[in-house]
Amino acid sequence: MLRTIKYLKPYALTVVVAILLLFVQAIAELSLPNYMSDIVNVGIQQGGIENAVPQVIRSSQLEKMYIFMTPEEKNSIQSAYDLLTPSAANYAAITKKFPAATEGEVYVLKDLSSEEIDALNPITGKALLAVYTLEQASADPAKMAELGQMTGMELPQLPAGTDIFALLQQIPAEQLQQIVDAVSEQFASMDSSLITQSAAEAVRAENEALGADPQSIQTNYILRVGGMMLLVSVVIVVSVILNSLLSSRAGAGAARDMRRDVFSKVESFSKAEFETFSTASLITRCTNDITQVQMVIIMMLRLVFYAPIMGVGAIILAVQNSPSMTWIIGLGVAVLLSIILTIFSISLPRFKRIQALIDRINLVTRESLSGLMVIRAFNTQNFELERFDKANVDLTENNLFVNRVMVVMMPAMTLIMNGLSLLIIWVGSHQVAASAIQVGDMMAFLQYAMQVVFSFLMMSMMFIILPRATVSIRRIDDVLKVDPVIKDPETPKPFDQKSMGLVEFRNVSFRYPHAEEDVLCNISFTAKPGETTAIIGSTGSGKSTVVNLIPRFFDVTDGAVYIDGRDVREVTQVDLRKRIGYIPQRGVLFSGTIESNLRYADENATEEEINQAAETAQASSFIAKMEGGMDAPVSQGGTNVSGGQKQRLAIARALLKKPPIYIFDDALSALDFKTDAALRRALNKSTEKSTMIIVTQRVSTIKNAEQIVVLDEGEIVGKGTHDQLMESCETYREMVSSQLTGEELLR
Repeated sequence: MLRTIKYLKPYALTVVVAILLLFVQAIAELSLPNYMSDIVNVGIQQGGIENAVPQVIRSSQLEKMYIFMTPEEKNSIQSAYDLLTPSAANYAAITKKFPAATEGEVYVLKDLSSEEIDALNPITGKALLAVYTLEQASADPAKMAELGQMTGMELPQLPAGTDIFALLQQIPAEQLQQIVDAVSEQFASMDSSLITQSAAEAVRAENEALGADPQSIQTNYILRVGGMMLLVSVVIVVSVILNSLLSSRAGAGAARDMRRDVFSKVESFSKAEFETFSTASLITRCTNDITQVQMVIIMMLRLVFYAPIMGVGAIILAVQNSPSMTWIIGLGVAVLLSIILTIFSISLPRFKRIQALIDRINLVTRESLSGLMVIRAFNTQNFELERFDKANVDLTENNLFVNRVMVVMMPAMTLIMNGLSLLIIWVGSHQVAASAIQVGDMMAFLQYAMQVVFSFLMMSMMFIILPRATVSIRRIDDVLKVDPVIKDPETPKPFDQKSMGLVEFRNVSFRYPHAEEDVLCNISFTAKPGETTAIIGSTGSGKSTVVNLIPRFFDVTDGAVYIDGRDVREVTQVDLRKRIGYIPQRGVLFSGTIESNLRYADENATEEEINQAAETAQASSFIAKMEGGMDAPVSQGGTNVSGGQKQRLAIARALLKKPPIYIFDDALSALDFKTDAALRRALNKSTEKSTMIIVTQRVSTIKNAEQIVVLDEGEIVGKGTHDQLMESCETYREMVSSQLTGEELLR
């Protein structure tokens, strides 16, 4: 995981901005339930009346309210209002909204802060509610009786039109205080918001008395809050789009850099490392595994950081909104976590197997496609189908098991969310009936509860990809942390500029990694410039291993390989391989054209040089017959040309490089004898100053070589010219007699 973080460093600013956008999105989304609550509580239930403190109030109404206030509260109200006069700056605006304000003495609320308004709300709310209740009771005998029950006093039935407040001012102070205390006691259990909601009707009545349009006030409030919700929604949409863009850029960029480093590391592998990792596995690691990591980075920047912000924020706001129902969220989260833990404890082991199974199916597919002709030749199509089907079924069954377990998640989440909704509505409705909370608060709490559940759901989704991604990260890390056996020296030495390509093996022994025995023992010979050195031997004698030591595909176990007196381990691999034209036994071509494959050796080569190399390699004839000539297409792996043509193109490519050393690793095996002979004659002319090292099993190919090295079971059993070996080397004589007739020996 730390290596993954390293790849995010170049995108640190992008990641930080993406996370900040998540905070913006979360804050915006968490504010929506509050706006919705305001529309329900204030816009609908309170008719757009936000506070129990009227903006404009009649002097006569204030006098009535003072009856139900303490001296301190009365002073607070008096300091909050100014008498409206024609000279006031806001006189025109006030009288336009409240036309009846010109008909009597009215007071206008000063420009107060929200904190000051909140402090005045319970004071004016209780007083206004008491005045409004008494006004309603004085006009209705039934309400008067209800008020008497509320105060615990026997109130007389008054004639219609009686000024009850004038009577209250005439009764004894003790009795008046008793009424005030009884009224205040009714509001003692109500919080500020409920008092404000209860007093909204009284404020609306006062506004109507001053000529205001209550419908206009309500509509304006709903439109204003609804407009804020739309604006917040736009912020959410913009945040989501920008976050998705930035997270995708960070994920794709990190994946690109990771893929580049993995590929670069693989290119530095020696043959020993390639024996550790299969080709199919390396392809999967460069593609599927890195894609999994890319997906996790994007999901982390979209969900992993976002879900906790939303979850914690929703819980805090839910507790602030309705603390008495917080236990419902705790219950829902507990049930949710138990389901998530159960599901992932079952599916996690299977998640870890998926990448290995993908490796397996890639391996089987690659082997079947690359060996298709052999499969058909031996009629083993059914066997390969069964082999592929086994790998395919294993992967399918594993995925099906995981999906069957994970499919329980969504119904469980739906059940929990619906159950929570029912529980919140059931408990909330009782609390609304008891005037403990408002309807809008209950609806906001419901939305916060859903946000908490969705936050845990989003985090649980990460568990679906995190196990696979963790496995993928380890597999990528396994490649990146490989320390190649073949390394450049810390202080490389240069080749002599006058070097000609002298190759020397001095007491070389070699053992493959983890092998128990040497495959080469005490190999010593010298390949000189302008001469052909042939290495011949039976299958498994170590011929290819010998020449693989020259370009450092492997390093010697004992002894040393020298080129122009310089140990090949003392120079850089690039400098070493610039001096070698290597033609492997299995010619390798790349998709493109014939010309692009030849230019692989020297992209700056002229057309004349390309044609000359093709002529020397005996490839001109078949190139001319191909449609397009040098521009003829070459399919992937060179499957549209024959084995002999592929070898000749590989030889032409090496010739175009014009190195001082040529290594032919059984590179003439696919050529017929006529082409072989013509090619050797052409090579003798074009490479007369170079060192030629030819590995072969054909005696006829190397019979005229200046030096023939005979290998048997990793040891040199003969060294010299053809004639010398015929006299001194029994192994060589056996190979010659098995391949050449007496007539051919005399040629």
